[in-house]
Amino acid sequence: MIQRYLLSALLVYSISGFNVHKSYAEDEENGNAKKKLNVLFIAVDDLNTDLGCYGNKYVKTPNIDRLSRRGVKFDRAYTQYPLCSPSRSSLLTGQRPDITKIYELQTHFRKTLPDVVTLPQLFKNNDYYSARVGKIYHYGVPGQIGTDGLDDPISWDHKVNPNGRDKTEESLVKNLTPDRGLGSALAWHASEGRDEEQTDGMVASEAIKLLKEKKNEPFFMAVGFYRPHSPYVAPKKYFDQYPLATIPLPKEVENDLDDIPEAALFTKPSHWGLSVVNRKVALRAYYASISFMDAQVGRVLDELDRLKLADKTIIVLWSDHGYNVGQHGQWMKHSLFENSAHVPLIISVPGGTKGKASGRTVELLDIYPTLAELCGLTPTQKLGGKSLTALLKNPDAIWDKAAYTQVRSNQIFGRSVRTERFRYTEWDGGKAGAELYDHQKDPNEFTNLAKETTYIITVSEMSMLLQKGYPDTK
Repeated sequence: MIQRYLLSALLVYSISGFNVHKSYAEDEENGNAKKKLNVLFIAVDDLNTDLGCYGNKYVKTPNIDRLSRRGVKFDRAYTQYPLCSPSRSSLLTGQRPDITKIYELQTHFRKTLPDVVTLPQLFKNNDYYSARVGKIYHYGVPGQIGTDGLDDPISWDHKVNPNGRDKTEESLVKNLTPDRGLGSALAWHASEGRDEEQTDGMVASEAIKLLKEKKNEPFFMAVGFYRPHSPYVAPKKYFDQYPLATIPLPKEVENDLDDIPEAALFTKPSHWGLSVVNRKVALRAYYASISFMDAQVGRVLDELDRLKLADKTIIVLWSDHGYNVGQHGQWMKHSLFENSAHVPLIISVPGGTKGKASGRTVELLDIYPTLAELCGLTPTQKLGGKSLTALLKNPDAIWDKAAYTQVRSNQIFGRSVRTERFRYTEWDGGKAGAELYDHQKDPNEFTNLAKETTYIITVSEMSMLLQKGYPDTK
């Protein structure tokens, strides 16, 4: 199996370039700046794949769904670290977490990589107008809303830090887990007023303003939405879309945790002791926040179309990590289960493949080289990811690239590798336990096969593949 992955990786590397963008890159070389491809870079905070286009028919996401119809949806995209700052630092520098050394929420990546050229900085250095609206690099929600947080000033020509009604109404938030601060709590508020009064509504409004102002020059516009990050705050009309009695909780099975290593569990005790009713309250609020955020994405996409910029703008929508909403008794991120590591990723390229899904295993780390290649830019440092242009041309192209995700829990590192069929995880190099899940037979990861004798060869192969992604850990 490992030989097949290595061979496939070489084949992907040899596949010819993505023809759709070639003329734009050539025009840039010829000095025709008008034909540079713009980039609309949409980041969403704490969004899992509970979206219509990813198969969830309950959650209402019409705008992200329509974006998926104008591009390629990656069905197996994974974060490199299921926590905001480590994930964002990795994606935006193009380096894996073991290179950035960012494993928590306080350290700025410039302390460890002072000279790295970030993705937006690369565009800025190549005569693009580079702007940030909202949360792109990490800052705490809700505490640092309205501030720069851990921003990187040299990445941008312009920045906007919206501060909306959700921030001023924090005292109205109901915390179902009062021992936890609002940013890491199951907490919610159904707000009065208009979308535009909320921070995410302001993000959309400011992005629309910048699109109008910069429509005639090449831009890299990063639009960062705060929801559905906790506290789950959205206008009341979005809560009304989800009657409490209809909320579908994730399937659970008896004795589910018996074969899971203790280190794998972030939420202790299970569900933080919440009743079934309060779990539904929390999930309703999370879904309401998703639908609210989706509406703001729609406002930005509508303006892009109105300005006739769609035919020269690459659109990327991504989330920094997934999100558990009760699977295995777990909530939020910071775990290596599928729902925490799996992320939505949609890329739309003018003139490119539309309305297709790719089942190939990819990483957020792949976004940097992809955008650089599509726009004809040369990265100044070696990148940890691989361009997705072959999959944008043919979503079923030979690929078989594994995805790597890691997390630190109680000073123990967990490291996981995901292929199209299996997820394999080792805690403390296997000394604190291991997990193997066969997603072909067990997509909910209910049965840990790591100790099953019939899977001994698979465990050995996956362990070797894991070591390939983390060569300095043993």
